[in-house]
Amino acid sequence: MTRLPKIALEEAYEHPDRVACLLADEAALADASDRGGVTPEFYRPVQEKLGEFGDIRLRSMDAAGIRHTILSLTAPGVQSILDPAAATAEARRQNDFLAERIAEHPDRYSGFAAVALQEPENAATELRRAVTELGFKGALVNGYTNIGDGEHGSYLDEPRYHPFWEALAELDVPLYLHPRPPLPGSLYDGHPEMKGATWGFGAETAAHTVRLLLSGHFDRFPTAKLIVGHLGEGLPSLLWRTQHRFADNPFGRRLRKTLPEYVADNIWITTSGTFDDHALINAVLTVGADHILFSVDYPYSENAEAADWIERAPVSELDRRKIAHGNAAALFGV
Repeated sequence: MTRLPKIALEEAYEHPDRVACLLADEAALADASDRGGVTPEFYRPVQEKLGEFGDIRLRSMDAAGIRHTILSLTAPGVQSILDPAAATAEARRQNDFLAERIAEHPDRYSGFAAVALQEPENAATELRRAVTELGFKGALVNGYTNIGDGEHGSYLDEPRYHPFWEALAELDVPLYLHPRPPLPGSLYDGHPEMKGATWGFGAETAAHTVRLLLSGHFDRFPTAKLIVGHLGEGLPSLLWRTQHRFADNPFGRRLRKTLPEYVADNIWITTSGTFDDHALINAVLTVGADHILFSVDYPYSENAEAADWIERAPVSELDRRKIAHGNAAALFGV
């Protein structure tokens, strides 16, 4: 069967050293699984694939018609490292490691940079290095950044991150906002199944995105390109009500555009891990087919399932080709 060509861009990896440590320590694997809202039975085979860049991954891509993948460090990445200097060093180490893997298959792989926002100026410097020297296509940030401890998070709308956003604008590259488990609290007590992709990931990332929308961030950075996954993390379904109630209750905030206008102008949405016709149509109605990008969320989701779905999804053939590969080719030059 001839597959529709595809480009995928929410595709995770982990450093093989980290994978080996987790797989050798049942307690560590159980702890990482619990924090991610998954079971060890689910997480073990995922970990085995995260640290693999050769035949297994490439054969899976080939079978699904995925001609190119943009790789990124799996959540929580460097965002959870409490020591700022250690986080900055780890981001550089990960980017160098990923660049080596990309060099082994440059026609099949590109990368999003890991950036340690614990030190925003250094994150901007590392982004510039990753893009201009390593050839990366932008950056991926795993949700909020821990500042000082594991109980509190810092979000991308905060002024401390303006130097990082200025670097993104200077380089004209996008930022992918990827989920991570919510901060500790009582909301999910007794429901570990809700913390991860089942629910908490989407709720956390949608709220993070709305913070950016309501803060005036896209007035300050009108050319910013933000990518969110999972067909918008539920935001397309909530956007009308969010705008409607904000218009009545702005709490002194003044924006130049409506929230739907910012979303249409500044946000791209991927299909990662959400292979649902209704959600796809809603996303197309929200941002337009030109801002929808195919993704899988491999190895947390399967390439074949994503490919089968997009090839039969109820969109026009023109839009199908745009979503599968055309939009990503234009945005990233791959």
